[in-house]
Order: sequence, then structure tokens, then C-alpha cells
Amino acid sequence: MASILSSFRYSDSLVVVGISICTAFLCEGISWLLIYRTSSYKSLRSSIDKASKKLETMKTGENKGPNKKSKTKKIDRVETSLKESSRDLSLSKFKSGAVVALVLFVVFGLLNSLFEGKPVAKLPFSPAGFVQKMSHRGLPGNDPTDCSMAFLYFLCSISIRTNLQKFLGFSPPRGTANAGLFPMPDPKTN
Repeated sequence: MASILSSFRYSDSLVVVGISICTAFLCEGISWLLIYRTSSYKSLRSSIDKASKKLETMKTGENKGPNKKSKTKKIDRVETSLKESSRDLSLSKFKSGAVVALVLFVVFGLLNSLFEGKPVAKLPFSPAGFVQKMSHRGLPGNDPTDCSMAFLYFLCSISIRTNLQKFLGFSPPRGTANAGLFPMPDPKTN
């Protein structure tokens, strides 16, 4: 089997993509063990979902009449609760992030030693300057269409893991768009 794969034209590319897929499943398995199956994650996720739905209904409602000030205060309270829950959710995910990062570093080091100085793919175009520095990293020669393992692995990891999270239902709740460890500043407080 290995000799058949090594004689195949795109064997190096397929090996990198295959390892990226396996790594994505491994990382999501680790995340499930350390985060997604815990009761604290489930309760935080449900509270975020409830708060975001409540906030959505409050914002779509009319803001007129004598209760405008009290309604604004209620919206601010729900937003604060949503931000706190989102921060707590991000902190709980942060714990397994170290383990996942360690796995990714080990796999990247292994792939780097296997494909050092060897192009694994050909790009159908000549990339822009800053992208070319990433795509041609560590490769000898001046052919800008040569693609290094690091670039292909990076692209595959991002796209595969994100889609795998959506498929498995592990994507972040919709109310956490601007929340997390480093949320965007609130324009109302400035």
C-alpha cells in the first residue's frame, strides 16, 4: 500500500491532508472529553442560548413609551449576563486548549521533519508576496507555485476543524460572537 501511495503524483499532499483530518478528529475528541461532555459546559451553553434569544426578542420589541428607561436597563442586564457567561465558556475551553495545542505542535513537528525542504503541492497561481513567504517557507528554489507542508497543513487544519466543529455541533453558541476572553469594547461605554 505504501509503495502504491508513494508512486502516486499527489501522495505528499494527500498524506498532509489525511494527517490534518486525523488531527482534527483527535483534537475534537480531546475537546469532547475535557469540555463538551461536562455539565458546566452544557449549562453555560444553555444559559448563553437563552440569554441571546431573550436579548434578541427584547431588541426587536418596541422601545417607546414610559418604560423605555427600564427596558434599556433590562437589556443592559441581559447583555452583561451574556458577556459573563460567554467569558466563563471561553475560560472553560481554554483549559483544553493547552492539550490541543500540544498535540498540534507535536504533529506539526513530525510533519516538518518528514517534509523538510520538499514541496508537497503545486499552486495553480503565483501568490501575492506575503502569502508567498508562507507558502514557500523552507523550500529551496525560486518557483513561487511550490507549496510547503506548513502552508497546506495550516489551510487544511483551519478549514477541516471549523467544519468538523459545525458538523459535530460543537461550534460556539450564536450569542458569543463578540464575547470571549478578549471581547470588543462596548461603544455605549465610551
